[in-house]
Amino acid sequence: MINDPQHNNASYEPDGSGFDDAPAPVKKSWMKRGLAFGGNLLRTRIDKSGLRIRLVACGFALLYVVIGGKLVYLGLKPDPQSLRRAASEASSGARPDILDRNGEIMATDIRTMSVFAEPRRIVDKDEAVELITAVLPDVNARELRDRLASRKGFVWVKRGITAKEQVEVFRLGLPGVGFLPENKRVYPNGPIAAHVLGFANVDNIGIAGIEKYIDSRGLAELNGAGFRMTAEDLKPMSLSIDMKATHALRDELVKGIERFRAKAGAAAVMDVHTGEIVALASLPDYDPNNPVDALEPTRINRMSVGVFEMGSTFKALTLAMALDANRVNINTRIDARGALRYGRFTINDYHAQNRALTVSEVFTYSSNVGTARIALMMGVDHHKSFLRKMGQLDRMRTELPESAEPIVPKNWGELNTMTIAFGHGLAVAPLQAMMAVAALSNGGYLITPTYLKRTEAEAKKNAPRVIKPETSEAMRYLLRLNAEIGSAKNIDVKGYFAGGKTGTANKVVNGRYSNDRVFTTFTAIAPSDKAKYLFLTVMDEPQGTPETHGYRTAAWNAGAVTGKIIERTGPLLGLPPRFETPTQPFPLIARLGIGLPGSSR
Repeated sequence: MINDPQHNNASYEPDGSGFDDAPAPVKKSWMKRGLAFGGNLLRTRIDKSGLRIRLVACGFALLYVVIGGKLVYLGLKPDPQSLRRAASEASSGARPDILDRNGEIMATDIRTMSVFAEPRRIVDKDEAVELITAVLPDVNARELRDRLASRKGFVWVKRGITAKEQVEVFRLGLPGVGFLPENKRVYPNGPIAAHVLGFANVDNIGIAGIEKYIDSRGLAELNGAGFRMTAEDLKPMSLSIDMKATHALRDELVKGIERFRAKAGAAAVMDVHTGEIVALASLPDYDPNNPVDALEPTRINRMSVGVFEMGSTFKALTLAMALDANRVNINTRIDARGALRYGRFTINDYHAQNRALTVSEVFTYSSNVGTARIALMMGVDHHKSFLRKMGQLDRMRTELPESAEPIVPKNWGELNTMTIAFGHGLAVAPLQAMMAVAALSNGGYLITPTYLKRTEAEAKKNAPRVIKPETSEAMRYLLRLNAEIGSAKNIDVKGYFAGGKTGTANKVVNGRYSNDRVFTTFTAIAPSDKAKYLFLTVMDEPQGTPETHGYRTAAWNAGAVTGKIIERTGPLLGLPPRFETPTQPFPLIARLGIGLPGSSR
């Protein structure tokens, strides 16, 4: 406030109220005072400037300390959201249970604990490594040190620890080390159906077999998108596999490989009307609970990944081709006198009869010469067309991602047709050949094999008819006839009215057929009059034994094993033995006046 004695003690506020009405002397006086006040504020005193600078510097230093401390705190403090996200991404997702056709569990998830670490929270990493490896000795110290030295917010220490290990790690009291519940895939039946199931890795991701098929159906995409579900949220997958029958089949295969000193072997059982694979084993196999052995090349699934020349079992396809085209019938005679020469190549019979043989005799005596002549009668183009129609020249696809493409001659001529007619010169997966033989047995429908449960109606929706019903009956008759008087006597298991065909092929070694290494095959149907199941057994490099009189051909090894498999799995598959011979098993054949040996049919 400014007082003006010359104007009756009038006053004027410094904020300007009333200032415009003040006389000029008053205004001038007030402006001088304001300039003097501002000058005092801006004037710097040398004796006090050093203290002021030090105060400002201390203020800035304190500010930097606060900011730095906050940054350190934020760096060491775990971000719950980030940690939860990292843990979710790293931990394994749930998978659906896999059941056999009877509802028995073949694969399931269990909850287990895993140890993780947050490297940025661990102060003394060397001490942490020393303590952790002391209680978890199977953890590699160098690898753990490298993981803890990283700048990651989350790393695994060990997956799937035991309850005892969890307690011991907990007692260490290490900050930045914790536990996370995970899903772990377990296979309660060990190696049973291992090649069908495949396996899942430590992250519960399907690597092979049905496990990989499940991921391909959308499970991997759901887990990748962050949809973390429990096993209860997922519908179990029911397979066509019968676990008990598979156990019996594998057991007989193990015994057979040991008995005949074979390098490897495989066997399968298929429902000919649905294409369902109800039992399968390929040895050597592995335990999917510890699938490290699965990487060995000798442990492949020989039923669908290996390709082999199937030997004389292919004669069934050659005869079916000619019968279906009405070029021959059961009684047609084929010249089998002596060897068949083509250029510098000669085809011989293993059990040469040196005479004309009927078509049924060509089959029961397994005549290479007779079969080759029948194929030549049909011609190269027709032969190729028929085999393609039967699914033998293209890769066969099933639910299992593992499959092999057939090895087909590049330049297919008459000589190729002659040798392929009796199973040499064309290599296919055994399961692929099984599909074709099933079509010969089920009335003529080519049904792609499946490892999932399905009905006959579902199977036949996309199954073309490839041969006539009459041809199918004729082939079932020939298979049964071979079991009674031919090379398939070893599978004439009492009560099952089975029929079958042998196949022995010399293996190709370094581009040449070996004389001392063979691949044997045996295929059988039961019962022959109303075929329900098809059995196939293959043995890789079986050896002759004293009980086989030194022979190593299919009838002595693969055939003997198949007979045991039929005997053990028949009752398990609802195929009880019938001890009374069917009265008229092949009515169409009977009309031709043809019966089985020792009968009036």
